[in-house]
Amino acid sequence: MKKLIFAFLAVLLLTASAPHHITTIFIIGDSTAALKDLSKGSPERGWGMALQCYFDDTFIRVDNHAVNGRSSKSFIDEGRWDRVLSLIRPGDYVIIQFGHNDEKPQPDRHTDPGSTFDYNLARFVRETREHGGIPVLMNSVVRRNFLRPVAATENADDEALRNTTFKDGPQMVEGDSLVDTHGLYAVAPRDVARRMHCVFVDANRITHDLEQSLGVEGSKRLHMWYRPDEHPALPKGRQDNTHYNAYGAHQVASRLAEALTIEIPLLQKYRTNDNPCKMP
Repeated sequence: MKKLIFAFLAVLLLTASAPHHITTIFIIGDSTAALKDLSKGSPERGWGMALQCYFDDTFIRVDNHAVNGRSSKSFIDEGRWDRVLSLIRPGDYVIIQFGHNDEKPQPDRHTDPGSTFDYNLARFVRETREHGGIPVLMNSVVRRNFLRPVAATENADDEALRNTTFKDGPQMVEGDSLVDTHGLYAVAPRDVARRMHCVFVDANRITHDLEQSLGVEGSKRLHMWYRPDEHPALPKGRQDNTHYNAYGAHQVASRLAEALTIEIPLLQKYRTNDNPCKMP
């Protein structure tokens, strides 16, 4: 009888001390999701920095590898994708979101939708699966572009926006409706996901609806839109309609987290409340 009791207690101790499995959600993408350099007090944040706040970190760990200025091409060429592949374990998730910089003309970043862009996305999906991971394709978040359609065709370099001031921003009259700037780059991830039977989250639609619901003025609160002396790190202000501040990062991350749990019901039990937690 004593042996049975000791054996039972031993099992209890082993069970209590055994570490539970932690699933990692990797993020690969561009500046809209990326970790930011906060050494100079910049208020800029990527939505990927806030995603951990919406999942229980006891069971889910968010590992954000998105980097400013990267396209699907440069992320691979720089060896960043190989690094992520080396970390993936069976059952982990990889969120794949590119497009903003694939649109740019520079040869080290440019890809074409329906061709090289789709090929790179398919590679991410295929190689994630080969390493036992679960790929999740997202299309690009929208730019806050309420300019009249005639002005929307001029697609400025998102990264250059950090070097502008408030007075450098667009002085044109804005309309009431958000104008698309991504075109087929927002369509390609959905097409690849359909062909490869991959989970797809329509981040473009989700952020479009968010920005449109807030309107021309309210949507500025999501972005790096600051008047002179409004923020100590930006004495000359900023008009950046691409990148998020902390409020915008949380608003986007909470909606993408909800969309993830709808597409992947297994994650629902790890979803936390929408009360923003601290992020760097």
